[in-house]
Amino acid sequence: MNSAADILFDPLLPWPVLYLALGAAVLLVGLALWRGLRGWWLRGLAALALLVAIANPSYQVEDRTPLSDIVLMVVDRTASQQIGDRADQTDAAVARLTAEVEALPGTDLRSVTLLDGADNAGSLAMSALAELMAEEPRARIAGAVVISDGQIHDIERAPDLPAPLHLLLTGRETDWDRRLLVRNAPTFAIVGEELSLRLRVENSGAVPVGETGSVRMSIGLDGAEPFEVDVPVGQDLDLPLTLPHGGMNVVRLEVAAGEGELTDRNNAAVVQINGVRDRLRVLLVSGEPHAGERTWRNLLKSDSSVDLVHFTILRPPEKQDGVPVTELSLIAFPTRELFLDKVDEFDLIIFDRYKRRGILPMLYLENVRNYVERGGAVLVAAGPDFATADSLYRSPLAAIMPAAPTARVLEEGYRPQITDTGQKHPVTEGLDALSPPLDDGSEGPGWGRWFRLVDLVAEAGQVVMSGLDDRPLLVLNRVGEGRVALLASDHAWLWSRGFEGGGPQLELLRRLAHWMMKEPELEEEALTATAEGLDVTLTRRTLGGTPEDVVVTAPDGTSVAVALTEVSPGRYVGRFTGEDPGLYRLAEGDLSGVVALGPAAPKEFEQTIATGDLLAPAVETRRGGVQRIEERLPDIRQVRDGRAAAGRGWIGITPRNAYVTADVTVIPLVAPLLFLLLAMALTVGAWLREGRR
Repeated sequence: MNSAADILFDPLLPWPVLYLALGAAVLLVGLALWRGLRGWWLRGLAALALLVAIANPSYQVEDRTPLSDIVLMVVDRTASQQIGDRADQTDAAVARLTAEVEALPGTDLRSVTLLDGADNAGSLAMSALAELMAEEPRARIAGAVVISDGQIHDIERAPDLPAPLHLLLTGRETDWDRRLLVRNAPTFAIVGEELSLRLRVENSGAVPVGETGSVRMSIGLDGAEPFEVDVPVGQDLDLPLTLPHGGMNVVRLEVAAGEGELTDRNNAAVVQINGVRDRLRVLLVSGEPHAGERTWRNLLKSDSSVDLVHFTILRPPEKQDGVPVTELSLIAFPTRELFLDKVDEFDLIIFDRYKRRGILPMLYLENVRNYVERGGAVLVAAGPDFATADSLYRSPLAAIMPAAPTARVLEEGYRPQITDTGQKHPVTEGLDALSPPLDDGSEGPGWGRWFRLVDLVAEAGQVVMSGLDDRPLLVLNRVGEGRVALLASDHAWLWSRGFEGGGPQLELLRRLAHWMMKEPELEEEALTATAEGLDVTLTRRTLGGTPEDVVVTAPDGTSVAVALTEVSPGRYVGRFTGEDPGLYRLAEGDLSGVVALGPAAPKEFEQTIATGDLLAPAVETRRGGVQRIEERLPDIRQVRDGRAAAGRGWIGITPRNAYVTADVTVIPLVAPLLFLLLAMALTVGAWLREGRR
C-alpha cells in the first residue's frame, strides 16, 4: 500500500463566478498600481484572501492499494491449428508466454482456448478476445496476445483495446496446400437430365514447381465405384453429371494429394443434390365408364407434376352393330404411337377395369410387358371382367401378373385389411392409423366396406392387403427392372365418397403410384441415414427378418458396427456419432449407402496457409506486432504508453498502474470566516495608508 496527496478545491460559489471575481480583482489592483496608490499591495492581499476563502481549498491524502496489470491471451485450437506441427508450436508459445508474464512484477495472465465455431463459423478469435476483455477492468489491461495461424473469420469484431495487440503466428513459410472448391452446385436437379458443377482446384503458399499443371480427380456418386479424370489447376471447370434416381444423391469429389502438401482435408468435397422428376407421365386406360373412374383421374390430375393421358372405351360390350373399331372415335386414337413408339416415355401405365376387345392388339400388350421388364410400371385395377375369358390375364401381360384369377367374383361386403407383410411395406405401413377405430369396438381399421372382390391366387410378390376371408386384395411385385401392382377390386371409390366413414383412399393410391414410380422413400428394402450435426440416425426397412448390424466406415477408413433396434414392423433404427466431418459409408448385407456429416467444405480448411495479413490492421492500430513462432519465441518487455510495442524478438505490454483507494483523509486548508476577517483588515489597512497621504 502507498499514499498519494493532492490539493482539492470545493468553491463556495460556482467556478465561473470565481473566475469573474479573480478578473475583477486583478483589474482593480492593476488600476491602483497605475494610479500610484501606496496601499495597492494591501488591496491585492485582501482580494487574494477573499478569493482563497471562496475557493475553499483542502489537503487530501489517499491510501492506495496497487492492482496488477492483466495480459489477455487467446489460444487458437481450431481444426486448422492441428495441421502439421502447429499444435506443438502453440504449446511452446503458451508455455513461453506464461513464464514470461509470471516473471514480470505485478502482472497476471488471463487466457481463453478457442475451438471451432458452431455452424461452420470458423475461428472466432476476435469474439473470444472481446468476451475475455469484457470480464476484466479496462484500466488494468496491459496487452493482448493471439496465438494462431492468422486465419481468423471475425476480424470485423476486433475490440477497442487500450493496450498493444500481438499475433504469434504458427505455421511455416515453406508450407503449401492444394484445395478443391465447389463454386456452384444446384440444390435440386431433374433426374435423368444433365447438370453442371462448377469446380476449381487451387494451389496456395510456397507451391513446388512440379505441382502447377494438372491433377487427377476422383468422382463418385452415392456408394458407386468412383471414376477418375484429369483436371487443370488454377482454372474453373464445369463437370457434367446426370442423377440416376430421385431423392438425395451424394456426389463425392476428391483430388490427389501433392508431395509435401500441408493437408489433404480440403482436397475432397461432398455435394448433396436432391433429385426430382420433371414431369411424371401417366397413361390411364379405362375399360368402360364406372363410378370409380373419376377417382383415378382426380388423383392424377390433382398433382401438377403429372402429365396424364387418359382414354376410355365407351362402347358397351353388349353393343354389336358391326361398326369398325377405327370409326368408334371422333378422332383417330394414336394407339400405335402410344403403345409401340412412345411407351417408354411413360412412368406409369394404369389399366382400370380394362378387358380385351380387339382395340389393343396382342403385339401392343406384349410391348407393354417388355416395357415393364425394362423398368416401367403397370397398375391393374381389376373389375369383374378380370375373371372372364376377356381378362388381361389372358394376354401377354400374364407373364408379369403377380396373381391369377380363379374366375370367381365375390359380391359381398367386407372391410379391407392390412396383412402382416403389409404392416412392413411402405405402401400400406401405418394406413390403419389414419382412420378412427370402429364404433362397435371390433378390431381392425375403422374403414368403410367394399362390396366386390375378384378372387385371386397369389403367385409372386407380396400380398399387402386382403379382403373377404383373407383373400388377396392388393398384390405388389417386381418384374425385371420394373414393377407391377394388382388391385383386385374396383370399389376404392367408396372410400372417397365417405361410405361408412370412408378410408385413406387418397393416401393409399398416392403411395401406390409413387412406389411404382420408384420414389426412394417408398422402397421396401432400404438403408437410409439422416444426420444432425455429427449425430446420425440409421433406418433399415425390410420385409424379411431381423437385419444384421450396419457397418459404418469413417472417412479415415476405420469401421464400426452399429446395432439396429426394431421400432415398428419392418423398420429398424440405429444411431451413432461421427468423430469427424466427411463421407461415411454404410453397408448391411447387399445394401449400401453413404451419409455426409458436417459442412461440404469446412471453413477451417478453406484457407490453411498461415498469414498475419488478416489481423495486421488491428495489430498496427494498437502498435503491436506479428511474430512467427518458427523464427523464435519472443520476450516480453514493458514499454510506455504511446511507444512502439514490438521489435525483433520481443513484444511489449504497457504498465497501467491501476489501483484501489483504501482510505481518504481530507484536511481543510483555510477557515472561510477567518480569511474573510483578514480580507477586511487588509482593506482597512489599505484605506488608512492611503488616507494619511
